[in-house]
Amino acid sequence: MIRVLGKGGTAQAVKEKFDEVTLYDDSDFVKYDLESNDITIVSPGIPPYNEMVQKAKNLQSDYDLFADTMPFSIWISGTNGKTTTTQMIQHLLEDKGSVCGGNIGTAISLLDEKAPIWILETSSFTFHYIKKAKPSLYILLPISEDHISWHGSYEEYRKAKLKPLDMMIEGEIAIIPEEFKDYPTSAYKITYKNSDDLCSIFEIDKEEVNFKEPFLLDAILALASKKIIFDEVDYKKINTYKVDEHKVEEFYDKEHRLWINDSKATNIDATINALASYIDKKIYLILGGDDKGANLEPMFKYIKDLDVEIFAIGSNFEKITSYCKKFDIKFCESKKLQKSVYDIASKHDKNSVAILSPAASSLDQFPSYAVRGKEFKNFVNSLSKL
Repeated sequence: MIRVLGKGGTAQAVKEKFDEVTLYDDSDFVKYDLESNDITIVSPGIPPYNEMVQKAKNLQSDYDLFADTMPFSIWISGTNGKTTTTQMIQHLLEDKGSVCGGNIGTAISLLDEKAPIWILETSSFTFHYIKKAKPSLYILLPISEDHISWHGSYEEYRKAKLKPLDMMIEGEIAIIPEEFKDYPTSAYKITYKNSDDLCSIFEIDKEEVNFKEPFLLDAILALASKKIIFDEVDYKKINTYKVDEHKVEEFYDKEHRLWINDSKATNIDATINALASYIDKKIYLILGGDDKGANLEPMFKYIKDLDVEIFAIGSNFEKITSYCKKFDIKFCESKKLQKSVYDIASKHDKNSVAILSPAASSLDQFPSYAVRGKEFKNFVNSLSKL
């Protein structure tokens, strides 16, 4: 008997895969036997302070259901870039029979168990509940403050990201940021500061890779994965990968002014990475939304040395403007995305760049980051009609 807390995509996949599965949510948790020791899978979106989680026993992740049967698996995590890195690795290994899923695409319960390689984007939420499953190859991108309201603190978030290292064994490999070089694990650790380090370690020629940061690091990690498993560096294949929209997506308005749709930047690290490619220009930056309780100050310490004007939107616009005042950064209280576009349009020219990189979730004003990004592009494209 398997019980699942939650009735979303993860829960439905478990129910489809296994027999004797019962799903619960807050509305019918009164039917749950609190004394039972049956396996209880927690859907990753449910936080540890939820009443169901606090009262239930024998909690596990859906990954644990495959701890003994999972094929060679590559797990990818980090604060930013994990989706792109996961997709790039799948792009490189699909001809080797790999399948891709986890936190994106196909739920782990519905992946083909006969496939030789599983490539799994894995969130800190999933890691929190894992008890025994582990990767064959763990790729950790840099981490910074995120999901603080879910985990309770940055320390807990950090602990979740490092948890796979606790369970990995000799013969397995972890590629992790250098700051964690002393973290104890039985896995073989490969540490890096940046993409140049990885190029040196894996003998990858960066000039052959047609991506710039922040996607360059993702591409190098993907190439390193294939090098580890198959001793191949496939420049031709990686260069055919197309980055998803809403990620440092460049486009031009009818006056040929450059705009950047980086709506998927929901934390400060993503925004800092997006700005890095444009620091030689005047930057009009749209910030704001639901920042999930994160500390925004490191981002403003970075921004203060650039030629940046902030346009504050979303539920945390007052927090943003207070930091602008503290660091003497020019700002505008636009409050709404459409007004920020109009405010920027009155100043923007062909030598500057306008960037939506909010460093916050969209859910205070939009159903998703994708909707926010599409609306942004629509507002820009409608400028000539004003």
